[in-house]
Amino acid sequence: MHKLKRTTSTAVIIAALAGSAALATASPAAAADYRCTTSTKSIDDPAYSGPWADNWDVTVRLCAKRSGSTVYTYAKISWDGPAYGYVDDSSIFDGAYFKLQVKKSQAGTDPVKKSANYHGIESRLENSDSNANYNNSYTTPVLSYTIGSSRGLADGELYLDWNNDGRGYWKHLFSASPAV
Repeated sequence: MHKLKRTTSTAVIIAALAGSAALATASPAAAADYRCTTSTKSIDDPAYSGPWADNWDVTVRLCAKRSGSTVYTYAKISWDGPAYGYVDDSSIFDGAYFKLQVKKSQAGTDPVKKSANYHGIESRLENSDSNANYNNSYTTPVLSYTIGSSRGLADGELYLDWNNDGRGYWKHLFSASPAV
């Protein structure tokens, strides 16, 4: 009888520890109260005019959540890029970054309350698999702003400066998150 009781107690403790471990590994971005919007754009490489496909299919998921008077936002950007001639070609872009914004939701244009540029996306864009397929993703850090009782949302813009096109940064807009 003692053996059964000890086995049952051990099973309960192991189950509790497993649940704690699962909670400890969850990222802040995985929290259930984020509200998100996903949008996709096909972006042409203007520096290439050859016969092969050169479009980048970019998907952006913009998310926002509220905790008290603070709005927390992040973006996950993923892409299905073309296959180029070189593996890990760091010369595809002269520059690239994602601008994440916390906006105040209001009638008319939503004003930007805080923004940050994340340049870490460029190295991810130029990183391919061993077959020179440029498919990857990048998640921004969380950007927060104390907004008080106003409603806030996440918005974002992808800036790409293609190598050899002579036009500088091109801005690509995506759909904002729901207001929280």
